[in-house]
Amino acid sequence: MKIFLDTANLQDIKNWHQTGLIDGVTTNPTHLSKEGGDPKELVKQICEVMKDGDISVEITEIEPEKVYAQAKEIAKIADNVVVKIPCHKDYYEIIKKLAQENIPLNITLIFTPLQGLFMCKLGVKYISPFIGRLNDIEQDGIELVNNLRIIIDANKFTKTEIIAASIRDASVFQDALMYGANIATVPVNVLEEATKHTLTDSGMKKFLDDWKKLGIKQFP
Repeated sequence: MKIFLDTANLQDIKNWHQTGLIDGVTTNPTHLSKEGGDPKELVKQICEVMKDGDISVEITEIEPEKVYAQAKEIAKIADNVVVKIPCHKDYYEIIKKLAQENIPLNITLIFTPLQGLFMCKLGVKYISPFIGRLNDIEQDGIELVNNLRIIIDANKFTKTEIIAASIRDASVFQDALMYGANIATVPVNVLEEATKHTLTDSGMKKFLDDWKKLGIKQFP
């Protein structure tokens, strides 16, 4: 199981990379626009920090021919770049072509098992079901993850992994992994939330208070 950080903030990426917990990063145009500056240079810096992890970078063109050309250029930024493309019918042909050219792809905005099936058949590296956005419209995002797991396992789509995306709290983060996602991509606040528990804090306080009763100034 892998954890990707869902951000383009370089300092946050550096901080979490040092913990050894994150295995990659997913960016999008919104993340990059928040950071300002030259987005290509920022992507290069992120790729350098996370040399051993995949860094997803999304296309910004609309017309299929331009999407294809841009995807090829994005892939050249660094060896660990994965190109993000929305799961839209207009792009199916170029997704197939890019996959056949061994361009690693993360197909984003997956909302149905059939969309996921189609992308698996095209041989993409990652599919990203958007759990939170489904939950927003009172559909079950976790069920989608589970159904995608069933489809991938039943059809032996060994090339494609599931990235659970649009995760907004630690409970959904945990559920996504338990129900079959290979990877969860989470924002910094959710990862922070996942590290905490009130019983951990109270337990630490009790141990420290009890130790102080011994009056020992140095140990060992």
